[in-house]
Amino acid sequence: MANIRLPDGREKQYPDGVTAAQVLADIQSGAQATAIAAKIDGEPADLSRTIRSDCSFAPIPAESEDGLGILRHSASHVMAAAVRRLWPNAKLAIGPAIGDGFYYDIDMDHRLTDDDLPRIEAEMADLVAQDAPFVRAELPADDALRQAEATGDTYKAEMIRDLRQAGTQTVSTYTCGAFTDLCRGPHVPTTAAIGAVKLLSIAGAYWRGDERNPMLQRIYGTAFPAREELDEHLRRREEAKLRDHRRLGVDLDLYSTSDLVGPGLVLWHPKGGRVRTLMEDFWRQAHYAHGYELVYTPHIGRLQLWDKSGHTGFYRENMYAPMPIDEQQYQIKPMNCPFHIMIYKSRRRSYREFPLRWAELGTVYRYEKSGVLQGLFRVRGFTQDDAHVFCRLDQLDEEIQNALDFTLYILRTFGFDEFEVALSTQPDKFVGEQENWDQSTAALKKALGKSRLDYVVQEGEGAFYGPKIDVNIRDAIGRVHQCTTIQVDFNIPERFDMTYVGADNAEHRPIMIHRALMGSLERFFACLLEHYAGAFPLWLAPVQAVIIPIAERHHEHAEQLRARLAGAGIRVEVDRRSEKMGAKIREHTMQKVPYMLVIGDREAESGQVSVRRYKIGDTGPTNVDALIAAMTEEVASKTSTPSASNPLTGQDPGR
Repeated sequence: MANIRLPDGREKQYPDGVTAAQVLADIQSGAQATAIAAKIDGEPADLSRTIRSDCSFAPIPAESEDGLGILRHSASHVMAAAVRRLWPNAKLAIGPAIGDGFYYDIDMDHRLTDDDLPRIEAEMADLVAQDAPFVRAELPADDALRQAEATGDTYKAEMIRDLRQAGTQTVSTYTCGAFTDLCRGPHVPTTAAIGAVKLLSIAGAYWRGDERNPMLQRIYGTAFPAREELDEHLRRREEAKLRDHRRLGVDLDLYSTSDLVGPGLVLWHPKGGRVRTLMEDFWRQAHYAHGYELVYTPHIGRLQLWDKSGHTGFYRENMYAPMPIDEQQYQIKPMNCPFHIMIYKSRRRSYREFPLRWAELGTVYRYEKSGVLQGLFRVRGFTQDDAHVFCRLDQLDEEIQNALDFTLYILRTFGFDEFEVALSTQPDKFVGEQENWDQSTAALKKALGKSRLDYVVQEGEGAFYGPKIDVNIRDAIGRVHQCTTIQVDFNIPERFDMTYVGADNAEHRPIMIHRALMGSLERFFACLLEHYAGAFPLWLAPVQAVIIPIAERHHEHAEQLRARLAGAGIRVEVDRRSEKMGAKIREHTMQKVPYMLVIGDREAESGQVSVRRYKIGDTGPTNVDALIAAMTEEVASKTSTPSASNPLTGQDPGR
């Protein structure tokens, strides 16, 4: 008999060899009735899995995060089977679940187009309707390799060779109807559980993300348990397309990239540079106000520095090749922290100096394979808003709390107020003293509790050198983006023999906290751009107002108004072109300019200006002093929407 611990804490005995499906049938009710797999001792498993020893058991509902991943991975198998039906000679590579969907990389002579997607979907629908079971089998790796080589599945054969070289003796396959694929699983019980599927797009992808390898055809898709969920996802996907920072970056003339410069390297245009400058200016002022000092460090350093920090040992694949200078090897920096350590070690430190809070907008360079580059979200050269806090153990609680409070202040000022937070705790292998780990973890928990943040605990998921908090932001359409990390580090102070003289006149080891609020400025800029759909709040808008004179005789008055607004610190332009008024308004609306100020005969005579607001429309004639006061107040408040007391709010004509 096997003692199985159920989600409600009960233990039940089942005969040796009972399947997960049988346990589920015995306990299922409510949400558990939708389970498509199970967690056995915390690991996802097929419902066909037999249980032969004591374990914990939990159903995996189809709509859960784990369940959707399993469902979508199963859908990728069904898609591969459909492709093989249509093009029997297609060679399959990999087909994982990703984020909110799945893909499969395929090598085939036929050049896929969007017209092929409905054909593949129709074959998939037939396979789903067959309610075919996913059947797992295990076989020796050598046998699997011979089969893959015999059938010409070169990519599967390469993966099996790698597994065998890593010591794997047995591999698993899943058969669905007439289709068998190499896979570790798990999968849904039958194809009918997949529900609703939609194929989305076709792209190119190098095998294993390496441009030296063959270019494969990648089919993207998504799947949900029910059609209603799929329809809602597709609606949100269309909204995401409209917000795509890569399109908006071009449309709003914010930034670009160039093949001649190199992929993953960003060229900031004047308007994008203005927004970035505003972000950085606020960041600097806020850091000074919160007790930080700013430092600047080089872009390269001797390779020995990275040897000592440990980066060449565990981060080599993301570092560029060293460059010879004066018969020494230099490294372009992938991280800022070793330089901050060198500033710390430039002289002897006393306990009276602590805490030391040093921040830097430091540009770093990391080697990313071209296949994973994605707009500003994944680049090769980017600026980190890095900071390091050095403190005594007795100061740790306060410094963690300060870092978290500061994080929330920065993120909320930029307009984000929904977060997903995780606390990663001590792994099995770690460095540092147990007392420091216990106190650091307690400080992180205490800060999260005081900040009233819901969070998940990722047991054992901390780095070997310290526990951490991750704060990710949720944007306007519900997507979650990686953002803030607050990381305690016991390793670097040890590696660099960092010390300070304590009150007892003896040497002690400082506690070090790594802290990045926005993470990468490039990624955060992309998040802002998509969050606001390009319509930045007034304080961040590259052009806050454009003056539109109706006729040439109004140009002089328009220039006088521009001078008054500019003198008040407002970023303003005058549109002197001879285009029709409607065309000018449409263009500046497309550019998402917050204020359009129209001047004609009436305005020139009265000294007023007609105001038109983005997404609000006409708010009528306004006194220039009132206009300046309202805009200045809106900028100072850094609000994402005008307050109800703003006389220029007006009534949205779309409501």
